Amino acid sequence: MRLLRRITTAAVTVPALLLASPAVSAAIEVNPDFKPQNEFRLDPWISINIGPFDMSINKAVMYLFITCILTTVTLVWVARRMEDKPNRVQTAVEAAFIVMRDNIAGGNMDPKTAKRWFSFVATLFLFIWFSNMLGYIPLPTNTEHTVNIFGVELPTLAIYAATANLAVPLALTLMVWFAYHVEGIRAKGPVKYLKGWVPAGVTGFAAGPIFVIEVISHFVRLVSLSVRLFANILAGHLLILFMGGGLAVLLGLEIVGVFTLPLAIAFYIFEVGLVATLQAFIFATLASIYFGGAVAEEH
Repeated sequence: MRLLRRITTAAVTVPALLLASPAVSAAIEVNPDFKPQNEFRLDPWISINIGPFDMSINKAVMYLFITCILTTVTLVWVARRMEDKPNRVQTAVEAAFIVMRDNIAGGNMDPKTAKRWFSFVATLFLFIWFSNMLGYIPLPTNTEHTVNIFGVELPTLAIYAATANLAVPLALTLMVWFAYHVEGIRAKGPVKYLKGWVPAGVTGFAAGPIFVIEVISHFVRLVSLSVRLFANILAGHLLILFMGGGLAVLLGLEIVGVFTLPLAIAFYIFEVGLVATLQAFIFATLASIYFGGAVAEEH
């Protein structure tokens, strides 16, 4: 157990140090061209244009591809190694399954709806979780700065999360948004579903404005659900970037990096240990609430 804690601590702090140390070293001189926002700029690696649609391969696409592979391979690997006497990995997976089934889905939807949409909600949770966690592993994706290794120019290490790109959370939100409306119409029929947007007992002139407000609230969900995930992950990465040396580079004061580097490691541990999982949990829980509300009789 003690060895496991040491390995976990090293796995968390070493990437943070690797990521932050180049920036601290560079802080000896003021770099007016240093722009932290460039870390999130998506330059096309392979340009693919189909008519008006830009299908280019960039950093975000690569992270999404890796996330899909990680999610699928990990779950298949765990499923094939399930035993009657569970080991620690299986115990953790079973605990996560119970949380997703009983708390996220079962706690916010009726049993029939939860059974129908559990797989979708669980997939959302796991995909976002893997994407968030992958975003804290330094990978050679910084094409703006390269390093020469045996005569080959390679991108430097950087952290980036696909969920820190608004397009990704918005795409996930749109899937949830259309899906829960479809489920509500399927369960009640289109007329009854829309009538449910006006609370029981409200009639006459008051029903019109309330219906309009309800329509607006459904569209606001597109913004709130997507921006919440995007903003939290983006803010965490920016804090790590600035505290890990970005602030020292901007100010041109090497001594600043000495004080901010411990903060960067603390933020890194906080993001990995809490925020990555919490944001996946919140997104999946809100999705379940929307599904539950769409089929509820009082809706």
